[in-house]
Amino acid sequence: EAGLPAEARFAIGEIQGFRAFAELFEGQSTKRPDKPQTGSVMFYTSGTTGRPKGVRRALPDAHPDEAAAMIMGLFSLFGIEPHGGHVHITVAPLYHGAPNNWATTSLHCGHPVVLMDRFTPEGMLERIEKYRVTQSHVVPTIFHRLLALPKDVRDRYDLSSLRTMIHAAAPCPVETKWKMLDWWGDVIWEYYAATEGGGTVVSPENWRKYPGTVGVPFPRAEVKIFDDDGNELPPGQSGTIYMRMEGTEFEYYKDRDKTRKATLRGFYTVGDVGYFNEDGYLFLNDRSSDMINVGGVNIYPAEIEGALQQHDKIADVAVFGVPNADTGEEIKAVVELMPEIADDDATRREIMDYCDGRLAKQRWPRSIDFTTEMPRDPSGKLYKRKLRDPYWEGHSGRLL
Repeated sequence: EAGLPAEARFAIGEIQGFRAFAELFEGQSTKRPDKPQTGSVMFYTSGTTGRPKGVRRALPDAHPDEAAAMIMGLFSLFGIEPHGGHVHITVAPLYHGAPNNWATTSLHCGHPVVLMDRFTPEGMLERIEKYRVTQSHVVPTIFHRLLALPKDVRDRYDLSSLRTMIHAAAPCPVETKWKMLDWWGDVIWEYYAATEGGGTVVSPENWRKYPGTVGVPFPRAEVKIFDDDGNELPPGQSGTIYMRMEGTEFEYYKDRDKTRKATLRGFYTVGDVGYFNEDGYLFLNDRSSDMINVGGVNIYPAEIEGALQQHDKIADVAVFGVPNADTGEEIKAVVELMPEIADDDATRREIMDYCDGRLAKQRWPRSIDFTTEMPRDPSGKLYKRKLRDPYWEGHSGRLL
C-alpha cells in the first residue's frame, strides 16, 4: 500500500516481495560505535479524522543506554517493574504506536512478548492462560468483543495471572468498564494520550472513586481546558483539551500550518472536548469534530454509543449527525449486529425502546441503519468519517 519498491522492503523471515532483514547488516562493522547516537521513530497518527499525520520530534540528546532506561519509565506509571515474572501479550498490529511501544518496552524490561497473528476474543483468553500473561495494552473494542463471548466460554479460562491490563485510544463506556472490573478485578488501568505527547492516567482504585474519568496528568505533563477564545476554564466547565509534555516538542511532518493550528501557548490539542472535576480528574465528552448540533444544542455521540453498546444484540455502534432541514442536524446510529440477528424494523424498534430510561429523549437516535462491519483500523480505532460522509454529500459542512 505504501508503494515501496521491493529493494526497500525488509522482513524477518522469508516473505515474498521482501528482502531479508540480515541484508541491512552485510558488510557493516560489528564493533560498537565510538560515539553512538540515539535515533527516534516517527509515528503517524491514526487518521481517524483525516489523513494520518507524521509526528516528527528532534533526536534525543541522551545516550542510547540512557534512552532505553528512560523508555522503561513509562511502565512505572502503571506499577510495572522490569522482570518480576511479567509476560506481555500484543493483540493489535505493531505498526500502531501504542502496541509497538508496549511490546518493545516489555522487551526492554525483560518481559517475554506473546504475539497474536490475528485477534480473536477466545484466542486471547487461551493465550493468557497458556503463557500466564500478566500485562497488556488494549482498546475498549477488545473489551466489547470479550464480553460478547458466552459466559461459559469466559469462565473456561484461568486469568488469575493478570496484574496490569491497560486500555486507551477511545472512550470506554462506564458500563463496559464496570463489567470488566467485575470479571478481571482491579487490574485494569486507563490512560488518555496522543501520539503528539502528554496525557493522563488512572488506577482501577481511583476510577472506582470517579467512574468515567481518564485520570490525572502524567508526571512532567500538563493538561488544560481552554474555551474557543483561548481562555483557561475552571473545573466543571467543558472545553477543548490541550496538553504538553516536558521534552516532547514536535511538529507534523511537512505540515507546519497544521502544527500551528493545533497549538496554543505551547500546548497542543487533537480536538477532544472534556472537563476537570474539583479533584483534578479529567473527563472526556467527545471529539469536537464528532459533536452533533441539533437546533443549537450540542450532543456528544460517545454517551449515546456507550448506552447502545450494552444492548445484547449490538456488536458495535457509531453515532453521528446527519443533515436535517429543520434543526441542522439529527442523530443517526449505525449498528453492527451480533451474528444471526435480523437487520429488520423489529430490531430497530427494539433498539429504540432500549433507549427509554437510559438516555434523555433528545439524545435518542432519529434513525438507525445497519452495517455488516464497522470501518475500524486493526488497532480498534473507528473511522467514523467513512460512515458519516456519504450522508453529507450534496450538503454544506461536515465533510471532514
